[in-house]
Amino acid sequence: MTQAALFLMLSLVAAAPAAPRPFTIEVVDEQTGRGVPLVELKTVNDIRLVTDSNGIAAFGEPGLMDQAVFFNVRSHGYEFPKDGFGYRGKALAVCEGGSAQLKLKRINIAERLYRVTGGGIYRDSLLVGHSNPLRQPVLNGKVLGSDSVVNAVYQGKIYWFWGDTNRPGYPLGNFNVPGATSLLPADGGLDPKRGVDLDYFVGDDGFARAEAQMPGSGPTWIDGLVAIRDESGRERMFAGYAKIRNLLDVYERGLVEFDNITQRFKKVTTFPLDSPALLGGHPFLKVVDGVEYVYFARPYPLVRVKADPESLARPERYEAFTCLMKGSRLDTPKIDRAEDGSARYTWKTDTPALYATEQAKLIQKELLKPDEVLLALQDADTGKAVAAHGGSVYWNDSLKRWVMITVEVGGTSFLGEVWFAAADSPLGPWVYARKVVTHDNYSFYNPKQHPMLDQEGGKRIFFEGTYTHTFSSNTDATPRYDYNQVMYQLDLADPRLNLPVAVYRQDGTFVLSQSRGKDGEPAGASASVAFFALEHPGIKTVPVFARKTEGTTKLVLDANPDEADSSPMFHALPADAQNPPATTAPLYEFTSPDGKSRGYSTETTWPEPGYHRTEAAFCRVWRNPTRLGSFAHP
Repeated sequence: MTQAALFLMLSLVAAAPAAPRPFTIEVVDEQTGRGVPLVELKTVNDIRLVTDSNGIAAFGEPGLMDQAVFFNVRSHGYEFPKDGFGYRGKALAVCEGGSAQLKLKRINIAERLYRVTGGGIYRDSLLVGHSNPLRQPVLNGKVLGSDSVVNAVYQGKIYWFWGDTNRPGYPLGNFNVPGATSLLPADGGLDPKRGVDLDYFVGDDGFARAEAQMPGSGPTWIDGLVAIRDESGRERMFAGYAKIRNLLDVYERGLVEFDNITQRFKKVTTFPLDSPALLGGHPFLKVVDGVEYVYFARPYPLVRVKADPESLARPERYEAFTCLMKGSRLDTPKIDRAEDGSARYTWKTDTPALYATEQAKLIQKELLKPDEVLLALQDADTGKAVAAHGGSVYWNDSLKRWVMITVEVGGTSFLGEVWFAAADSPLGPWVYARKVVTHDNYSFYNPKQHPMLDQEGGKRIFFEGTYTHTFSSNTDATPRYDYNQVMYQLDLADPRLNLPVAVYRQDGTFVLSQSRGKDGEPAGASASVAFFALEHPGIKTVPVFARKTEGTTKLVLDANPDEADSSPMFHALPADAQNPPATTAPLYEFTSPDGKSRGYSTETTWPEPGYHRTEAAFCRVWRNPTRLGSFAHP
């Protein structure tokens, strides 16, 4: 190249106009000031932007710069105020390199944090020059979309695996389980409030490779991922696998183990398809009577097996907590009943568990009475039944209870409404719940807690789910976000999560059955649930104290230290509460004929003759909707 030609080329480069800088729209949570992902901003002529994981949207539309542009604002679980004509949006003075901030009111109790998987997680932030926490913020492992997640801590890292996964180069992607690892926050991993930096297992083409390609046609799915130790103390990781055909038809099941050399799963054994209880869902480990078990939550942890490799591979060793007779099947159910005629729930091998759907069928067939069910999850205010579909259960150190995060099937958005509940035992009683995430005709299925990411001693928990229009009637998929994992955080100190807990009758008094620890037996495990009440003060509640005299316990509403214990036994609503929740009932005091014994019940009569009931209710508590409540064998 001659000197003149080089001079001309450099002159042309120097004269080329710089790329216009986009206008920055930042959408933040008015409560926390944090950027809100997944906020849709739409112009009058239907140009749609969606904020990235920083809550940033970059706007640079030719012809619409240097003037006022109105943006309609909407987001699942968040709200922008209406103007005088009812529009939820705002006109912004759009100009090159300019910026504006919009504040949203959060309706969700949980706070949306970021997208975990897919392309363009921080696309708009890069376009406007904002920082982000990821090493690969726009395309990692060439993954554009991933179905439900399972994960476990193994060999000092978090191992993540997903279902079917999309890629840029063709509509068909990886249908045999992609995977990745990330560092634990304590070992240099990201603060979970900021993100998850995934290190994918990739093939020669750079796309997330198949980690569990079992022989046979159709996709391979895994669940029930769990790390345990064998007799020698060696840590090993297992999962259940399923081979799929015709969309959702499972034609083979079995057990796989992660091979540390190949960094892939290998088949251990195949299970009979008619095995009544097998691994699946999201597991946790728990010691019972000195024996460690793996519990499998779907979302209720009603199946377990001893936590050793041999037992995992033996279907006949799996137990279900059920009221079916041992050996019974769902197509020919027989109820195991005690001498008094009540349904008897125990751990049984060779017997299926009864989840919400199966319960409902038994009630419809009049084989079970409504108050004989184990699962009675409902809205704490309205009493509306919550049909839990997928989710997980883990011990929470802050609450000293087991916490469930589950998606509801049905409700205001089919497979899109996420609920929180807590219980004394993995088996419950699972009764009162609160909705923490809502979606507008969009799915958010298979939510998964990440206990390895808990912060502040479990006060702050993290969970994610699959955000997709699949299984909804919505045909308008959200760009970049659809069919991907979205992370939320939940502050368990939020007063809206102060839900009724079980109050047990025990030894002539009442106890809150709060476990001594994850593997401890609940204090009231051998007692029955009398009712539910609040452990902590709520809105317009009254503290209830216990006064013990001559072998009897009298409940009082005052805190006179000479007459009552120094701390409240529980908190309830006053008897004359205005517009009380539909789930509450009056609690009455009953006195024995000799005046020496007292009892308390939400029933209007006492089972023993001669007891006198006070005319006015003592207070209002939350009903126990079932006759169950003894969980002596968790």
